[in-house]
Amino acid sequence: MISKTCGYGIRGIVYLATKIEEDRKVGIHEIAGELEIPQHFLAKILQDLVRKKVIQSVKGPHGGFYVKESVLDLPVMDIVEMIDGEGYKTRCFMGIEECSSENPCPLHHDFSLFKSGIVKRLREKTIGDLREGVFEGHSFLSYRLN
Repeated sequence: MISKTCGYGIRGIVYLATKIEEDRKVGIHEIAGELEIPQHFLAKILQDLVRKKVIQSVKGPHGGFYVKESVLDLPVMDIVEMIDGEGYKTRCFMGIEECSSENPCPLHHDFSLFKSGIVKRLREKTIGDLREGVFEGHSFLSYRLN
């Protein structure tokens, strides 16, 4: 339902959210290494999130990325919409571009109910909720971090 880019972006934000109490900037090398994401690809995603004012960055030898506490209240769906746009609403589960209510794929009607439930849940779930799951050991951002 979401793109790989979006998944990487959410993971990056949550990783930075786990570092709020450390009050430090986190370099792209560390983030990419810990999350096992290609550094160049992740850097582009995080720079886009800086432009959209979701995360912050500082250049220089003591620079890096960081988030403010206010990001903890941000619904996950906001990130999905920032990165993937409105495509999640029309993206076909089977990958058929012309899939719609008028021209449905074999799974269209079955998955439209699931899609609306997922969207509802992602509107309720915040970055802070995801961070808590990581802190409590119920979820992981990569194999390396478990």
